[in-house]
Parts: sequence; structure tokens; C-alpha cells
Amino acid sequence: MTSEKRREEKNHPALHPSQEDYEALSDFRYSIRCFLEFSENAARNAGLTPQQHQALLAVRGFPHGTAVTIGDLAERLRIRHNSAVELTDRLVEADLIVRSPDALDNRRVLLSLSDTAIAILSELSAVHLDELSRLRPVLKGILRRI
Repeated sequence: MTSEKRREEKNHPALHPSQEDYEALSDFRYSIRCFLEFSENAARNAGLTPQQHQALLAVRGFPHGTAVTIGDLAERLRIRHNSAVELTDRLVEADLIVRSPDALDNRRVLLSLSDTAIAILSELSAVHLDELSRLRPVLKGILRRI
């Protein structure tokens, strides 16, 4: 083996994952799937679809004072702009999102949560934080192994 090849392997150890790496990655993905399943069930129990919950959290999760547009929502949910428009339409119809024109740019529409959405999201977020605190030691252990 050439010295250049050895240097490449030292700089890129992930090119040759060990059995422990595979196990840690598998455990990490399993933990994420378990959390996502928990989250989807919690959203449904609160009367929301998982995507509605994600949208409400995305809007609420922007830094305080930051205006949220449909484009921002599309980016956060990793969906197409037209899909975010359709989702926003359904959220407005369900009295969960409020649309308002941007005072600085009339072409932009800003999104905010309704009082109903704030209450639902608050309860859901508390349950999610509790679940994450339960998972914290497991996730820390997995991340230490990687």
C-alpha cells in the first residue's frame, strides 16, 4: 500500500466502515424511526395529520420575529412550493394557520399560527420533549459510538 493511499484512509475512515459503525448507524436509524412513529401517533391523537403537525412546528420554530412565508414552509418540510400552498390552504381552512400580506412586500404572504394551533402545538411539543428526554441517553450512547 502506498503512503498516499494510507493517508487517504486516515483522512477518510468512513470509506471502510467497521462492523461497529454499521451497528451504530442501524441503531441510530432505528431510534429515529421509533421517534417518528411516536410523533406521527401523537399528532393523530391530537387530531392532526403528521404533516400538519410538522407544518405548525416549522412555523412556530422560526426564530422569534422572523416572518415565515410559504416558501420557507416548503423548504422546512422539504416539499414543493405548490404542495406547501395546498397544505397551507388546508391549515387555513382548519383554523390552524393565519395568512396575512407582508406590509413591506405585497407579493409575499406571511404565515402565523392561530390560537387553536398554538394550544395544540404546545401540548404536542411537551409530549415530544418528554419522549426526547427518555431517548436522550440512548441517542448519546449511539452518537458516542460513531
